[in-house]
Amino acid sequence: MFNKSLFKGTLQSIILQLLATEVKMYGYQLTKKAKELTNGQLVITEGALYPILHQLEIDGIVQSEIQTVNGRERKYYLLTENGKLKQQVSHQEMLHYIFNLKTIFNHDK
Repeated sequence: MFNKSLFKGTLQSIILQLLATEVKMYGYQLTKKAKELTNGQLVITEGALYPILHQLEIDGIVQSEIQTVNGRERKYYLLTENGKLKQQVSHQEMLHYIFNLKTIFNHDK
């Protein structure tokens, strides 16, 4: 299992990346997809997920819509046009960050 603090600083970027893979997703779907893609290594709790989603909504990065599914209301989140741009920038930043980490950790002593 990974150290949870390693993911904490990248959680917003992770959420944006997951939202970019679908037209819209609801909270549980986001947590399930992250867990699935990481073979159970990344578990996003509701306590970590929803404050970020709410802030992204306030910032105009995501918008939400409520749909009734099987008689239950479900809140879906999707990227706004600004959110799509933010996700693309975030994606490039993360790729550069990962490249630099690999460079540092693979450097021969």
